[in-house]
Amino acid sequence: MRGQKTLVVIGGGAAGFFCAVNAARLDPDIKVILLEKTGKLLQKVKISGGGRCNTTHHLFDISPFSKCYPRGEKFLKKALHHFGPADTVQWFAERGVNLKAEPDGRMFPVTDNSQTIIDCLLKESERFGVEIRLFSIVVKLEKQNATWQLTLQDGRMMEADFVCVACGGFPKSEQFGWLTKATGHSISTPVPSLFTFNTPGNPITSLMGVSQKAHVKIAGTKFEAEGPVLVTHWGLSGPAILRTSAFAARELAAKDYQFEVIINWMPLFNENSLREKILLYRQEKGNKKVMNTEWFDLPDRLLKFLLESCEIDSEQRWADLPAAKQNKLIKALTAFSVPAKGKTTFKDEFVTAGGISLHEIDPNSMQSKLNPGLYFAGEIMDVDGVTGGFNFQHAWTSGMIAARHIAGV
Repeated sequence: MRGQKTLVVIGGGAAGFFCAVNAARLDPDIKVILLEKTGKLLQKVKISGGGRCNTTHHLFDISPFSKCYPRGEKFLKKALHHFGPADTVQWFAERGVNLKAEPDGRMFPVTDNSQTIIDCLLKESERFGVEIRLFSIVVKLEKQNATWQLTLQDGRMMEADFVCVACGGFPKSEQFGWLTKATGHSISTPVPSLFTFNTPGNPITSLMGVSQKAHVKIAGTKFEAEGPVLVTHWGLSGPAILRTSAFAARELAAKDYQFEVIINWMPLFNENSLREKILLYRQEKGNKKVMNTEWFDLPDRLLKFLLESCEIDSEQRWADLPAAKQNKLIKALTAFSVPAKGKTTFKDEFVTAGGISLHEIDPNSMQSKLNPGLYFAGEIMDVDGVTGGFNFQHAWTSGMIAARHIAGV
């Protein structure tokens, strides 16, 4: 009775949609059913990038691109050879959606509207006959002979020759139970990634809105990053903070998010080189006010704050600055310490570190090494990237590779 092969994709996000539409396109004889547990499709696509959808990143060299994944670098290095960021740009362009690169490398549709990406994927699903079922929650998955049996929360049963699990990450280990029990797969324990640092009660929050390129390090660890740091009313944010949070995700979770952040507000200098520069400057321009030191190149509010933290008056001249206060200032400029207590999810971009262990998945097919016919795409795997389009690229890459293998091309 079952002559036609069936693929069931679990999850209506970027990875699931990309797998579904490409499998249906590449093999017109396969019946593709996409299950979404909510009533809305492509929700992360909708809200990403402030509603513009940061689709990928304009870093087309695979080696540095793969280094933007705190977890999954080696896995992605292999996978991106099959479908990388340049392929993503081309795929959307062939369907009338052109992407543009911003100065920082992030790529968005030229319309600056995430709905453009959503409409493209929905159009493809209609064109190739993907059957979409909303409010469909899979609670059980098991293999019977060569066929997969899926049980939904409402009691409905489904059969499939292929299953692609693309339901996103789960914040708690037990939420993987329906999947791991039946398939024998193991998981890396999920912890939050991509978060900002809370600094409750710290005077630095008075600088809310100030942004400065800086070097950030987590005290007592190897984790560091350089880039813009944004001070918020609750603490520290910005690309350097988010990147650090991603790479240090497991260690910071182990510390229960109680740690010390060391900030070099002048990353072109270290303590010694800044001391040498200041000594030379004092000899040449001792009558200058410390506040008016042009090469400090810091926002006025930030510099004034740092001077106050060292008990240095804004009218203070270099010639009259005591050595002890000078040393304090050098420390504040190059190694300013901020205790962090807690974290805040970055906007609506909830990302988890953790998921299905990568050594159990073939990066060249996205197929389970334990169960033929079972595939994974997107954040359900132990892969996560920094901000900038890297998580979406993983979704497109894994979705396409799974689709191609299922379609036999």
